[in-house]
Amino acid sequence: MRKSPRYLLAAGAACALALSPVAASAAQPGDIEPIYDAIADAPFDLSVAGTFETGIFDAGASEIVQAHGNRLFSVNADAGSVFAIEMTDPTAMAELYQVGAEGGIANSVAIRDDGLGVVALENADDKTAPGRLLFFDANADEPTVLGEVTVGALPDMVTMSPDGAFAVVANEGEPADDFSSDPEGSVGVVALPETIEAPSQDDVRIADFHAFEGVELDDSVRDAFGPILNDEFPRSTNWEPEYVTVQDGIAYVAMQEANAIATVDLASAAVTDVFGLGFIDRGTVPLDASDRDPEDAPTINIATYPGLYGVPMPDGVHSYQSNGETYIVTANEGDAREWGDYVEPARVKDLGTDDAPGTGPLCENLASYEDDAALGRLEVTTEMGFDDEQGCYSELYAYGARSFSIYSADGELVFDSGSQFEELGARLSESTPLVFNSGHDDNEFDSRSDAKGIEPENLTIGEIDGRTYAFIGFERLGGVVVYDVTDPAASTYVEYVNNRSFDVSLGDAYEELEASGGSEEELAALVNSVGDLGPEGLDFIPADASPTGIPMIVVGNEVTGTTTLYTLDGAPVAAPSPEPTETAAPAPSEEPSPEPTETAAPAPGEEPAPAEEPSPAPTETAAPAPAEEPSEEPTPAPTETAAPAPAEDPSAAPSEQPAAAPGEDPLAPTGGDVTWAIGLGGAVLIAAGIVIARTRSRA
Repeated sequence: MRKSPRYLLAAGAACALALSPVAASAAQPGDIEPIYDAIADAPFDLSVAGTFETGIFDAGASEIVQAHGNRLFSVNADAGSVFAIEMTDPTAMAELYQVGAEGGIANSVAIRDDGLGVVALENADDKTAPGRLLFFDANADEPTVLGEVTVGALPDMVTMSPDGAFAVVANEGEPADDFSSDPEGSVGVVALPETIEAPSQDDVRIADFHAFEGVELDDSVRDAFGPILNDEFPRSTNWEPEYVTVQDGIAYVAMQEANAIATVDLASAAVTDVFGLGFIDRGTVPLDASDRDPEDAPTINIATYPGLYGVPMPDGVHSYQSNGETYIVTANEGDAREWGDYVEPARVKDLGTDDAPGTGPLCENLASYEDDAALGRLEVTTEMGFDDEQGCYSELYAYGARSFSIYSADGELVFDSGSQFEELGARLSESTPLVFNSGHDDNEFDSRSDAKGIEPENLTIGEIDGRTYAFIGFERLGGVVVYDVTDPAASTYVEYVNNRSFDVSLGDAYEELEASGGSEEELAALVNSVGDLGPEGLDFIPADASPTGIPMIVVGNEVTGTTTLYTLDGAPVAAPSPEPTETAAPAPSEEPSPEPTETAAPAPGEEPAPAEEPSPAPTETAAPAPAEEPSEEPTPAPTETAAPAPAEDPSAAPSEQPAAAPGEDPLAPTGGDVTWAIGLGGAVLIAAGIVIARTRSRA
């Protein structure tokens, strides 16, 4: 099998359900004043069009979301079902019905252009048992189940191939909670009929990882670790497929805990490659690593730490094409393995103590990091960075990258947003009600800094007026950030919106109201009062498929159970799409997916300016200053042979920022100084400054 060096960044019996109704309603825009920030001359303005509210707290009542015609379909996880929501009038969305099956936990939903829908259901009684894909008619006016097929253990995410010929499912294969069993992870490839009907079991093929047992892989792929229950297939049982995106007959599958992407050829239903996603060098790319800096009075302290590395471990992934090349976009959340008595993570200060049994201490080069105000509170993996010869940890590896990345189809890093997300949060915390690095059910300042920060969870891709944009959700802090990714190597910040109230810490308030005997109606009203917490899934709705003729995105929020539509005000408008029931079934050769498959080359004058020469990496950073005026000279993409470069100094003024292609009559942004933009210097130099990754697995 191919082995290539990975790189360090250096600058997760069928029946229609008759379900009891929930307290679902549609919130009018304006119930909450969103926090909004944008570059000057932003091409569109994200504004809340309406919210479908369930009043259900922290039960996954809205997770993965998909639009189809004038309807939204939103996963209601614990109910084992999917909401069908009428969205013709976004300000008055209404539940039509729920569709699902008994005995299942709903994890994902996908809709083909003709209305063939599929729900991924894990076994509710035993997640290690085979799961199911349930097929339904998304055009029907009542829950209409067409049939189901059996797939691998814990089907976590399902998608349709752009040509409509296949449903592809990531079978995560997590161990039992007590680690008594550990099924294999796999990828299911299901051939679909051309009409709106369910496939048969004979149409299901399972791609496994057996061919990769014992094969040498690049160093940033996390090999099998922790308790191994299957000595014959340790990787196959250890690797856990999380998310899938498809381009040109190839599925790109995120294996979160393994920090890797697997490629699956759909025609043969075989895994053809596994490549790692590198590490973030926190000696040059800063982060805020402590919630006690100092104790009882934490501050924003975005600093660098030589010897610390971030492991991207993406959850959601997406893909698009630019100039005929495929690119994979990852939301770098991070995740640890904790099953039974096995606990992978530990705080840095606990290494080598009874609080982290089986670990060694820090080596002398890292000894100063034990302090809480440094890295003492940060959670790291105990499985990496241990130096056997010295008997101590000479390197530290933290979960997630607090960023999003763009890779080529063969796994080369093209772009990473570095520390830009935390710097954005730091700046907005000074000028808006936003609470820096707070949790998704609390408003505690800096509370997530010692874990995974804002946790970029998922994303969607959309093409607007010839340019391609990534919309990325922050699971903990909340909100959606938008980047122009038309030129992948020179991706730039566009805007950010957070439809969340920071006046109420929902977790504490809910517990208090529940303890005092609050009614279901009162509890639901409390949940609905705080807006959107815990963005989990996103979908882009192009203008020609939007009920209003204006492009939209839809976001499912698992903590508040809300499904929110955002209008892209100022983007080019199209005529409303026809009713979904009038849509003909696509042939397998057609392209029903709303995913963009190609992007237009940037127009003259819209190319990003070259980055200014960066200053040496700081040990602490301040909020970014406003961006400078754009230049028309393009910036070349980085090459593999580029020498390592230091990260941009975030305390200095950002590099020159190109103006995004303006839409028609864009709205003036609000919320303080909005001329700030993420500098290209840090972004491009981050992608260009690479050194060979190194990993030592602890014995």
